[in-house]
Amino acid sequence: MAARIDAAAQCSLLQCFKCLFLWIISVKLLLLATIPCSADNFFTYDRHDLLRIGLRCERAVTAEFFRSHAIPEDIARCPGSAWITIPARRRRRRRERRQKRGCRAGALVRLRRRPHKPPLPSVFLTNARSLVNKMDEMRLWISTYSDVRDSGILLITETWLHSSIPDTAIELAGHTAYRLDRNRNSGKSRGGGLCIYVNNSWCTNTKVMNSHCCPDLEYVSVKCRPFYLPRELSVVMLTAVYIPPDANANTALGPLYNTINNQLTTYPEAVHIIAGDFNHTDLKAVLPKLHQHVKCATRGGRTLDKLYSNIKQGFRAKQLPHLGQSDHMSLLLLPTYTPLRRSAPVTTRTVTTWPEGASEQLQDCFESTSWDVFEHHDLELYTTAVLGYIDYCSNNVTVEKRIRVFPNRKPWMTNDVQRLLRERNIAFKSGDRALYSAARANLKRGIREAKAVYKGRIEDCFQSNNSRQMWQGVQHFTNYRPSNTSADVGDTSLAEELNHFFARFEAESQDTVIPHLPARSNHTFTVKEHEVRRSLRAVNPRKAAGPDGIGGQVLRDCADQLAGVLTRIFNQSLFQAAVPPCLKSSIIVPIPKKTSINCLNDYRPVALTSVVMKCFERLVRTHIIANLPPRLDPHQFAYRTNRSTEDAIATTLHITLSHLERQGNYARLLFVDFSSAFNTILPNRLVTKLSDLGISSSVCLWIKDFLSDRSQRVRIGLHTSTALSLNIGSPQGCVLSPLLFTLYTHDCTPVHSSNAIIKYADDTTVVGLISGGDESAYRDEVEQLSVWCFDNNLTLNTAKTRELVIDFRKKHSTDFQPLFIGGEQVERTADFRFLGVHLQENLTWGINTTLITKKAQQRLHFLRILRNNYINQKLLMSFYRCCIESILTYCMCVWFSSCTEANRKMLQRVVETAQKIIGCPLTSLEDLYGSRCHRRAINILRDSSHPGHSLFEPLPSGRRFRALKSRTNRLKNSFYARAIISLNNS
Repeated sequence: MAARIDAAAQCSLLQCFKCLFLWIISVKLLLLATIPCSADNFFTYDRHDLLRIGLRCERAVTAEFFRSHAIPEDIARCPGSAWITIPARRRRRRRERRQKRGCRAGALVRLRRRPHKPPLPSVFLTNARSLVNKMDEMRLWISTYSDVRDSGILLITETWLHSSIPDTAIELAGHTAYRLDRNRNSGKSRGGGLCIYVNNSWCTNTKVMNSHCCPDLEYVSVKCRPFYLPRELSVVMLTAVYIPPDANANTALGPLYNTINNQLTTYPEAVHIIAGDFNHTDLKAVLPKLHQHVKCATRGGRTLDKLYSNIKQGFRAKQLPHLGQSDHMSLLLLPTYTPLRRSAPVTTRTVTTWPEGASEQLQDCFESTSWDVFEHHDLELYTTAVLGYIDYCSNNVTVEKRIRVFPNRKPWMTNDVQRLLRERNIAFKSGDRALYSAARANLKRGIREAKAVYKGRIEDCFQSNNSRQMWQGVQHFTNYRPSNTSADVGDTSLAEELNHFFARFEAESQDTVIPHLPARSNHTFTVKEHEVRRSLRAVNPRKAAGPDGIGGQVLRDCADQLAGVLTRIFNQSLFQAAVPPCLKSSIIVPIPKKTSINCLNDYRPVALTSVVMKCFERLVRTHIIANLPPRLDPHQFAYRTNRSTEDAIATTLHITLSHLERQGNYARLLFVDFSSAFNTILPNRLVTKLSDLGISSSVCLWIKDFLSDRSQRVRIGLHTSTALSLNIGSPQGCVLSPLLFTLYTHDCTPVHSSNAIIKYADDTTVVGLISGGDESAYRDEVEQLSVWCFDNNLTLNTAKTRELVIDFRKKHSTDFQPLFIGGEQVERTADFRFLGVHLQENLTWGINTTLITKKAQQRLHFLRILRNNYINQKLLMSFYRCCIESILTYCMCVWFSSCTEANRKMLQRVVETAQKIIGCPLTSLEDLYGSRCHRRAINILRDSSHPGHSLFEPLPSGRRFRALKSRTNRLKNSFYARAIISLNNS
């Protein structure tokens, strides 16, 4: 009964739900029937539906459609085109873009992003001609032009201010003014005047250091310590200058030079900015190390307003309109300097370290090795097995580490200093002024103490004659870096391209000459074990390992243990006249010839070869030199004892000047340039020439095998190209290459007696002595030289070959007939850099002394930094002699006596500046010239094979020498004439 009751209840509940559902459906239908019909209520289109409908439309766009809908013609499509245009490729999403769209770059954009924290201050420079009358326009510029308003420095010349004008009349909001008005010492009652505005948002710590006012010069110097400067810069020294148009240039530049020079000495790590109206003077005449950044005209077609600084490419000038009715253009100098931490990124290197006792372990290992096990009649197998075993043993005792090198991390930035730096930063974020002041003082004290400790280490290295560690310390203090570094930027494709480019002479030239060698004698050149041991001990331990992976330290430390087995390998190589391929393979490391690389020819191929092979080459080189004939091309000055570039230049000038002593004569000097001279040597032709010089046939055949079938690869950073096999040329970097090239070109001698060929390695100079205007002998000499180069596979680079004409005739024509080589005209020049010395067609030395002075003054910057760090005086003296005096005295016996008095004073001024920096007297250049000239004359007198030996003709007394007959001061002041006078006076 209960079950039936439950079933009836469930059926009634289900019927209720069904009735409710039917009632809801009927209500909805009733509502829909009462609503008016509309397409919007039934159809909804999205973007994809509309695009699909549009793509299905086959009708084209018509002009009637655009007219009926009043669509403008500038946005209407062409009649006949499709309604919808499908894009050619997929649209790139925003997240896929590598750079934000619309992001601009440039010096001005970077300055606007950080207007008050630039690496160098932006400078607004203008000539006002009465500042008071233009204050309204200045305030208008500052209020409306953000670039001028945000400039760190506003520098105004010709303010025409005087003592009756108060400071409040020239105030600018947010700026601090420093003015210099003309006074009675100027000798003028009006005009002139300087004013410097320093932006308070850029710097508030400023101080006037110097000021000067005289009839020829006005300047004021302000020292600024801004809120932000790159770590390598300490302070900004700003000097505003005004030199009147009628001023004496020498009188004006004298006091200015002294002031700037003192500032450079006191603040060697500062940014020195000298700006203003210089009119007709040039500050680079006395301070050539400075850089002038204004390249545009500022008044008419002349550049009168200039800005100098000690930062290369530090600023870029932008022209602005005149200030009022001023006749000078206004300038905005934008900073373009890149801080060191951005210009030199962090690099990762792999270094091999030698743990304590590693050398002793390696010596014990080689001492107990039975080297007889490796002996084999196959030289390649023998050598490969021995070198592989040496490399394996050295790898077992050494450890490789990967280190990160930070360009701006100094060695005195120790862990303690970095801890103080973190404490300073924490104190700054805390907002506690007292805590921050104490932490900042502690950091400054910690850096000073750490630098003092590092300075002591450098001085200890100087006392212990550890020149390498001492020089590294000097480099860290001065931020001195070598200019030429290997190319680390590139990929495998560039390495392959360079490898084929360096091997291009292999395809262009074919060595078809068959050498005629005498029969091999039973006596073969051999090396002794003690000679090999001495060669191994002389290896530089820091010499980079070649393709075999054996470094210099292994060979030097284990010279006693390895001398025996290497001696047997060397002698077997000489007996078989063969060089193992593993020893003559090379890795080319491209070195950029200049800063900007434009083509593949801007790389210099330097070969990295086996260190073991270098030791072998030294032994062979000694043997070849010992067997050369004594009279071998006296005009080849490279790689010979008692010869230098100074001898080559002195001989060239003496031949030229002696010829010019006779009236009506002139000379033409042709400076020949070869294209990759070392890479074009033909081995068969070289062997023939060596045989003619008396070199044994066994050594000749060994050299031929050394230059044949050489494996070459190019390495750029971590990328290495595939190997190529070469049968021509001698790698740059091999010990034998320079000697082989000089012997290869020893038969390049003049055909006519009126000409001379001066050679220094591959630098060849043809001296044509012209008499009576007859140039036939000279032109035929050049033609014969061209033929000789063709026969010997040397390529003359006419594009880089230059000609210098020296003619002192009173009535001479300046239109000389041009010289042609291979149908190409040789460029004639007024000066040429010959072996590091600039020759001019009038034989004056103005360009040479100017460039020497500029380079020496750049080195004075490093000397100032060392003095500023309180380095020992003896170390300062050593740095001066190595880095500054060496520049001033390079080849000075050739040019110093012929310099003008002004040039000598310019050079001596550098010595006097260095003397003030060091604090002790230095030898004058006049005394250095006398001592060097006398010493060089004695060395030539003792060398009978020297080309200048015959000029020292003794008189019958035997105590003096016959003076050279000279009609002009040019020959009288030349080296050989002054050398004879020096010997006679001694």
